[in-house]
Amino acid sequence: MSNKVNYTKLSKEVSYALRHAPWEYELELDKNGWVPIAQLLQAFHETADWQNIELDDLKVMIEKSEKKRHEIKENSIRAVYGHSVPMKIIKEEAIPPKFLYHGTAHNFLSEIEKNGLSPMSRQYVHLSEDIETANLVGKRKDKTPIILAINTENAREKGVKFYLGNEKVWLADSIPSEFIEVFKQK
Repeated sequence: MSNKVNYTKLSKEVSYALRHAPWEYELELDKNGWVPIAQLLQAFHETADWQNIELDDLKVMIEKSEKKRHEIKENSIRAVYGHSVPMKIIKEEAIPPKFLYHGTAHNFLSEIEKNGLSPMSRQYVHLSEDIETANLVGKRKDKTPIILAINTENAREKGVKFYLGNEKVWLADSIPSEFIEVFKQK
């Protein structure tokens, strides 16, 4: 368990991630709002404020909370109420906009240029419809993230499938590097 954890602040951050902006944390909620604890911890570990948070910290956070905003069941966690996003990520193949975006850290760029984008420990690669959302996601990994642009038309022609996530997220199994360019902001 981490020392000197502000459990009120942690509870607010977990609520924000699970109830309002799962796409910023690249979380995949199921139809009932559950997300694997390992996925939440991985997302939190990518930020300076929460890099030492552990499962025991989440348990203490829930125990200390008067309002009981979260619950843990087996290896998953969810917010109990107050969601402002649709709960189910629909993995239905769909036609995305011509370009989708992905925010990432500078230290991942050479690997992405070589091997493309892969889901890592998640089920899918998460992509954003707009640069602002990609930037928010990228800032969880780097203060000045790199924004990647994915040419979905070319990718689809070569068999890459895209799935509708929620109102701000598109999903893909993987994106080969040939369809990825570093986005040059004007």
